[in-house]
Amino acid sequence: MTARPDLPLDSPPETICLIRLSALGDVTHAVPVVRAIQHQWPATRITWITSSFEYKLLSALQGVRFVVTDKKSGWPGYRRLKQELAGERFDVMLQMQTSARANLTGACVKADIKLGWDKYRARDFHRWFMTHQIPETRFEHQVQGHLSFARTIGLDAQQPEWDFPVTAEAMAFVEQSVPADKRLLLISPCSNHPARNWRAERYAAVADYAAQQHSMTVLLSGGPSATEVAIGTAIESAMQTRPINLIGKDTLPQLVALLARADLVISPDSGPAHLANALATPVIGLHASTWSRRSGPYGSLDLCVDKFAEAAKKFRGVKPEELRWGTRIANEGVMDLVEVDEVIERLDFAIERLPR
Repeated sequence: MTARPDLPLDSPPETICLIRLSALGDVTHAVPVVRAIQHQWPATRITWITSSFEYKLLSALQGVRFVVTDKKSGWPGYRRLKQELAGERFDVMLQMQTSARANLTGACVKADIKLGWDKYRARDFHRWFMTHQIPETRFEHQVQGHLSFARTIGLDAQQPEWDFPVTAEAMAFVEQSVPADKRLLLISPCSNHPARNWRAERYAAVADYAAQQHSMTVLLSGGPSATEVAIGTAIESAMQTRPINLIGKDTLPQLVALLARADLVISPDSGPAHLANALATPVIGLHASTWSRRSGPYGSLDLCVDKFAEAAKKFRGVKPEELRWGTRIANEGVMDLVEVDEVIERLDFAIERLPR
């Protein structure tokens, strides 16, 4: 029997396959791993297996070969993936997602080393598909959790570097859509998980304050789903001032450019919050359903309004440290713990730090 390779590696590998299928925030967390590989092992060829929606965001990254899957394709999709990768064997596979779908995707990949999450953070029989695991660490932010993959294989990756590209076409869209002479507050009000969403009238109150007290242009951004469109309409209707409502009207590349242009972003735990962070835009994260200590915008944790501890006590009767890492509290009304005055206080603080 061939001996299992040891980690960290003694020399740069020729090939690495990275698996992170979804979602937008999580694929954003994986980008610093790609950057660490590119900067320190420039000859290593990177293949990233991801989903079709997330590829729309990631496709601007240079120096990466993408293999795109469709989560609706089922077993035929796994067969197609196996056929596409037939004849290939990677030196290392980084399995950065623990879902059953991601685990089955990884099973279609041949690799000498299959590195996955530790037992504490794994689920869906994740460890059965792996040859190695990252070190177990409690209460670690997801950005550092992803960087642990880089450190485990031998890279020096203490702090994240995103260097996320913004296309010229997307910037042209922003220039046409947003006044250039005023500070921009971008509100991305919706998460894929409805329990994380704040009330429309509370967003409206904060938006009016930003417009009236700080002369900011307010822009609403989001996808084309019926829920997002309805919440955007409700915010706009409740406001005394008039926002720019682009919900359902911008593409993912255009969203990247809007987040890069924004002076400040307000969002619950969502993909746009993490993408804004990757673009070095300050984010006021609204947290009660999830803990910002794990999944807040990494560079703006001090701007977050975090009521997860109160939610844990009210709905679970425990301290947050007693819950499994990554627990989501989805009880009705959990986000009502986030008060308007608290968000306004963080907004004032954030604006004081902006360049004049």
